[in-house]
Amino acid sequence: MIKDILIADDHEIVLVGTSMILESRIQNVVIDQAEDYPEALEKISRKKYDLVILDINMPESKNKKMITEIKALDPDIKILIFSAYEEEIAVQYIKAGANGYISKLSKSEEISDAVNKIFSDGFYYPSSIVQQLLQQSPLDSIKNLSAREYEIFILMVQGNGNLEISNKMGIQMPTISTYKKRIHNKLKTKNLADLIKLYQTYIA
Repeated sequence: MIKDILIADDHEIVLVGTSMILESRIQNVVIDQAEDYPEALEKISRKKYDLVILDINMPESKNKKMITEIKALDPDIKILIFSAYEEEIAVQYIKAGANGYISKLSKSEEISDAVNKIFSDGFYYPSSIVQQLLQQSPLDSIKNLSAREYEIFILMVQGNGNLEISNKMGIQMPTISTYKKRIHNKLKTKNLADLIKLYQTYIA
């Protein structure tokens, strides 16, 4: 299946370099590019993308508001923050709804791994990001989860994807996806960042 990716960055070397990395390491990808935020919005409004790799310091960028505006145009699109900023800044974008973060200082295999992870699991959070999210204040309990749902919940907030959870628990990946939907429905969460904040209740 073809995956359409939009790379939004104001540096040509980043656009060209990242495009080459992804095209050489990931099969069946079509790369598009935008050199500023208005161009990115315009392209997302006209075409269905699976993923936007978003620099948060482009001309006419709107900080965290970009996440809301992009999701308003396409609620299904995944957003991978691609920045040289400190991870503390990235956490703010993840809490706003971004699906992951990768540093511009990362090696080429880390960039392609992050994209593959988002396509397979729906998110990519480096372990250092997960630890920072775990330090956020708790929001609520998870008493409504069943024992199996709780096990999967714990594995999720520890950064495990569907494949890792499947291997550790010995259940099929489609079943895991069903459990994850139940967990989000019961806890009224939308993403991993929300789940991690709830987890803090049980480790405080």
